[in-house]
Amino acid sequence: MSKITNEPKNRNVLIRKVRELLEHRALWMYFLCDEAEKKGLNPDEYASEAIRRCGLYQGKGLIEKGKTTSLKGLKKKQFSKPARMIFEMKILRSTDDNLDVDFHYCPLVKAWQKQGCGDEQISKLCDFAMYGDRGIAESYGCELELPKTIARGDEACEIRFIRKK
Repeated sequence: MSKITNEPKNRNVLIRKVRELLEHRALWMYFLCDEAEKKGLNPDEYASEAIRRCGLYQGKGLIEKGKTTSLKGLKKKQFSKPARMIFEMKILRSTDDNLDVDFHYCPLVKAWQKQGCGDEQISKLCDFAMYGDRGIAESYGCELELPKTIARGDEACEIRFIRKK
């Protein structure tokens, strides 16, 4: 039996439609990894690095748009009000050097649940996906900590961007 609870509280029609787009993104990753495994390739050997590269690319663009490496700038560009509504986020701390965000719903996890993935597979796919956020953190000169994740059965994803000293 699954230990993952991932049900949205906000069921607004527009929010649901945007979540479906994010679920579709999660499906791409799932199917790419699944097909690779069928062909004898191990996603552990390439997925995290490929997704990290995507995060580095995205992070560079966010820095250029925001004209800052301050994590306040990252909050403004990446964790906007619409994003907070979609992921049911709560910003706990936002300084130049720390950004603490809790996510209470994940459309990616929901997509993997719909595909019938087990908890272990969902946790692995989530870890791959979080390499994008790790790449963004790296772009900002930060590390990313994930004390809790929905994909591991926690009530929220605790995402912590911490400036390297």
